[in-house]
Amino acid sequence: MLYLISIVLLIALVVGPSYWVKHIMERYSEPEDRYAGTGAELARTLLDQANLPHVKIEVTDLGDHYDPLEKVVRLTPDKYHGRSLTAITVAAHEVGHAIQDREGYLPLIMRTRLVQLAAPVEKLGAGILMLAPIVVVATRAPIAGALFLAGGLLTLGTSILVHLLTLPMEMNASFARALPLLEQGNHLKPGDAPHARKLLKAAAWTYVSASLMTLLNIARWWAIIRR
Repeated sequence: MLYLISIVLLIALVVGPSYWVKHIMERYSEPEDRYAGTGAELARTLLDQANLPHVKIEVTDLGDHYDPLEKVVRLTPDKYHGRSLTAITVAAHEVGHAIQDREGYLPLIMRTRLVQLAAPVEKLGAGILMLAPIVVVATRAPIAGALFLAGGLLTLGTSILVHLLTLPMEMNASFARALPLLEQGNHLKPGDAPHARKLLKAAAWTYVSASLMTLLNIARWWAIIRR
């Protein structure tokens, strides 16, 4: 019973933030035509005002993000073409990252480097975890499997480190960059500011949700190894 309760609590801890972020984004996606301009149009306006005419805006299916290497703000179709409060708020958040890049914001620089390092390391970690049971059977030495397991967990855990280290960067993009842009530029309709703050918090916490999902993946591998 205690084991079952622990599993339920872990799932709630992981799924809870992800559900909250999705709920907030969907809640303010209606009405779809609340604003005259689209998320992409607002992003272009804000980038030009920030003296960033060279930063491009593209539509993507890989999630809303700013690419500091390509100098591109990428928005999913519902944000790129959308005219909802969610669309313009998320667009402003990603522009906030572009401004961080222009100013040489250290956490953004660190995150960019960590992400480049984490991707191949995570793949290595997954491979190590898959090989661990085979090593134990082939060598009949439990310590070999333990070493593989430790290495795998550490490498998979790098994504958690990336996400947790970048939370302050995300909060800065939301509340030190995007919110002032929206409020001072009078881009929000009367009464929308409190809701925009919720959306900006959700945009920042997307990475925490992702890190918790990685934690669940590590727990799944741990259960497989222990069998």
